[in-house]
Amino acid sequence: MIWKWLGALLLFPVQMVYLMVKAAVCLVLPPKLRDLSQENVLVTGGGRGIGRHLAREFARRGARKIILWGRTEKCLKETMEEIRMMGTECHYFICDVGNREEVYRQAKAVREKVGDITILVNNAAVVHGKSLMDSDDDALLKSQHINTLGQFWTTKAFLPRMLELQNGHIVCLNSVLALSAIPGAIDYCTSKASSFAFMESLTLGLLDCPGVNATTVLPFHTSTEMFQGMRIRFPSLFPPLKPETVARRTVEAVQLNQAFLLLPWTMHVLVILKSILPQAALEEIHKFSGSYTCMNTFKGRT
Repeated sequence: MIWKWLGALLLFPVQMVYLMVKAAVCLVLPPKLRDLSQENVLVTGGGRGIGRHLAREFARRGARKIILWGRTEKCLKETMEEIRMMGTECHYFICDVGNREEVYRQAKAVREKVGDITILVNNAAVVHGKSLMDSDDDALLKSQHINTLGQFWTTKAFLPRMLELQNGHIVCLNSVLALSAIPGAIDYCTSKASSFAFMESLTLGLLDCPGVNATTVLPFHTSTEMFQGMRIRFPSLFPPLKPETVARRTVEAVQLNQAFLLLPWTMHVLVILKSILPQAALEEIHKFSGSYTCMNTFKGRT
């Protein structure tokens, strides 16, 4: 037993070096992208914003079928027609992912009408955009139900069949605010942090499940209606991401089987600084960057 543990201890650093060298080689050599031609992709919040761009990108890259979930039929129908014009089969279902019974009911309807889902993209989210004391209790609950608990229900609805097929991918459109919160969006930051923990645990739990993987995307502020009115102090230095860029990089991460993706790459610096700097220094960075006051002009989706 001692020799077994000793052998594992000696092998561990060798494995680490091998994996780092492998990752470095992959950065240099052109990667092989996963073929999406047999994949049925379901995108929650797929009627507008990043969700609509994700549906377009999956269709552009050859996904077999696109399924849209959302709460606004007009937006879902417009996106569906656009995807069909691209030559890809597309369907939509009215579904509030924060409603557990509705998720399970519509998941059953999807399987009966369209077939098995092999890529689930948890994109649906809401933001109340107020401080704790100014927040409405029902609005706070709504954020947690949609942004966090909704992923529990959708994943529980579709993951079992993926495990049976040994083919599946769970994708979460999260936010860098899960790692570095700001004032004025306490509901969103809390729900995204919970969502990040959910995906981190799920990703590790899938390590022994052949053919089933997970990807978590953590983008910086993206120029969509949901965060309309949010102001960054130095927009030329930290420009908001374009939703089509987030969609493209997300689909690429799925095709590369990348577990975690921070957008842009400079967000890695933020994570490192947060882990080594004292709290007082971090507070000064927030003040300098304007993140303390960026939600003061927030309007949200109209």
